[in-house]
Amino acid sequence: MEPGNETQISKFHLLGLSEDPELQPLVFGLFLCMYLITVLGNLLIILAVSSDSHLHTPMYFLLANLSSVDICFTSTTIPKMLWNIQTQSNVISYAGCITQIYFIILFAGSEIFLLSVMAYDRFVAICHPLHYTVIMNPQLCGLLVLVSWIMSILNSLLHSLMMLRLSFCTHFQVSHLFCELIQMIQLACSDTFLNNLVMYFALVLLCGGPFAGILYSYSKILSAIFRISSAQGKYKAFSTCASHLSVVSLFYCTLLGVYLSAAAPQIPQSGTVVSVMYTVVTPMLNPFIYTLRNKDIKRALKGIIGVPVM
Repeated sequence: MEPGNETQISKFHLLGLSEDPELQPLVFGLFLCMYLITVLGNLLIILAVSSDSHLHTPMYFLLANLSSVDICFTSTTIPKMLWNIQTQSNVISYAGCITQIYFIILFAGSEIFLLSVMAYDRFVAICHPLHYTVIMNPQLCGLLVLVSWIMSILNSLLHSLMMLRLSFCTHFQVSHLFCELIQMIQLACSDTFLNNLVMYFALVLLCGGPFAGILYSYSKILSAIFRISSAQGKYKAFSTCASHLSVVSLFYCTLLGVYLSAAAPQIPQSGTVVSVMYTVVTPMLNPFIYTLRNKDIKRALKGIIGVPVM
């Protein structure tokens, strides 16, 4: 780009999934339903954990925190997108775009750290059951969640400040539903080497590190499960981890897809679809994954809605 074509743009145009006016009501209804299901499902988990004393344990404390993050995660992007469709305006201000990037990274980072803490919780519960209540005490649980939030805040603040140094071309259109870091860096007219360096370094350190911790925890968990003599004991031990393992696999696979799709700019909608998976679909599915086979949560939910618990 010529230096004269660079400026500090005041707004962006989010093109979304489709510019076809006939498809907009369908897209609006689909995402509205997904958003309501996500908020309601995760609110029910929070309510169940807070109202049932039997669920006042480290595992459910962490699950309630994850549900809170999922609500905030989807609320960062979907309401703005629904508003744009309803008002037939796809504009987002520069400040709004930077703010959206900040909160997306914040809640995505929080989810990554919480998933790793939950893996550690399952590791202690299965590999050191006699010391579980001593190790996973309320003080440690609170400290782990606090550290997760602090790390996420610092990481998102760093990337947001790095975005401020970039210049963008005028009248810029974004082939996306929302402002996402990797997409916006690719659209910048100025030099993005430092931004890419920081982004991928943070990705390896703050995403790869927790993922390595999750892999280590589950290697120890599987080793402990194989040492259990009874088939029923193995099933019970593995069933306590199955939900968490499903959520981890879904979240990390879709997150990896975002960065892989960025390497394929010739397919512009691929990044949008994958981003929808990890920002909308995964938070929506989490309540179903954690409750379908969880008798404790089901019992608490039945108590909330007034169904007699047998």
